[in-house]
Formats: sequence, structure tokens, C-alpha cells
Amino acid sequence: MTFAEVISSNPDAAEILFKKGMLCGCCPMAMMETIEQGAKIHKVNLKNLLKELNKKI
Repeated sequence: MTFAEVISSNPDAAEILFKKGMLCGCCPMAMMETIEQGAKIHKVNLKNLLKELNKKI
């Protein structure tokens, strides 16, 4: 999923992303960049991020 899809389907997810330094909801790339791509770019552990997002949403 892209950042835009995740945040639009559950706005609470933005809080987790912001805490990780992933301000992707405000970025023009949010419409195209996937969570996996963003995690790699921001050096965030994808498995842990997905666990947190799944708990929240």
C-alpha cells in the first residue's frame, strides 16, 4: 500500500509514521511510494513498522 492509502484508510496510522520520522503524509511522493519503499529510504525496520501499524489499525 502507498502512504496515502494507509493514511486515508486510517488517519491514526499517521501518528506512528510521524514518530518514526516518516513525514510521508505531507510529501508529494505519498501517492506513489509504498510503506516498504519509505521504510527502506528512512532506514526503518519494515517488520516492526508493519506490526505497529497493524496493531493501530
